[in-house]
Amino acid sequence: MLIKDVFVQSNQKIAENTFLLKVNAEEYIPYVKPGQFFNIKVNNNSYPLLRRPFSISDVEGDSILFMYKVVGEGTRILANKVVGDQINILGPLGNQFSINESSNHVILIGGGIGIAPFPYLIKQLPNSVKYSVLFGVRTEKEVHSYGLKNILYSSDDGTVGIKGNTIELLDIHLKQIAEKDVKIFACGPNPMLKALQEYTNNKNIECEVSMESAMACGFGICQGCPIENKDNNYKLICKDGPVFNIRDIMI
Repeated sequence: MLIKDVFVQSNQKIAENTFLLKVNAEEYIPYVKPGQFFNIKVNNNSYPLLRRPFSISDVEGDSILFMYKVVGEGTRILANKVVGDQINILGPLGNQFSINESSNHVILIGGGIGIAPFPYLIKQLPNSVKYSVLFGVRTEKEVHSYGLKNILYSSDDGTVGIKGNTIELLDIHLKQIAEKDVKIFACGPNPMLKALQEYTNNKNIECEVSMESAMACGFGICQGCPIENKDNNYKLICKDGPVFNIRDIMI
């Protein structure tokens, strides 16, 4: 875990309210794993006070990329950063997705900005493993394809892909590929993950999820991101996650 000021190399808008931030981060590269995150201080002053967590979206050479959606004051400030600006990043934090060759087909499910961790994850998949991406959006304006191939879409308004949600799209896709040995990686809003938990439990499909939360410290000191596990105890999303086996937690 390192803390350092880094320079903005680019900050590109890639879809409606969605940006891709690229920073120089040579010292971090040997340590980053797919599924981990960084806590970013978006301003040099004390406002906003708390850092914001951002998944590692991709690694390019000596640079790390973060995909984010403008939803509040912190991300609005970040969206105004230009090339040469400095931001302070803390990381890499948390655990990683479990990647191996035990599955024939990996399905990546992203709801909205939950698609963010997948470009780097895809790069780390073994060549022998097939994959597909299910991308759920509200409307076509939220669609982008950075770092993603083999994509199927669902949308709330039917402007792209099927009109419906990612669970409906998953059900259709599983019937199409007819694979028995499937593993799912997912990230997105809690209602989507809760529905996915019920679906994968009923179908007995292995699934790991990256949970989202406000993580002020990022390494377990503030105790601000608890999640209940199946034993009625609590874990911390920042320290014990953000990636969990979907069977081990209460969503």
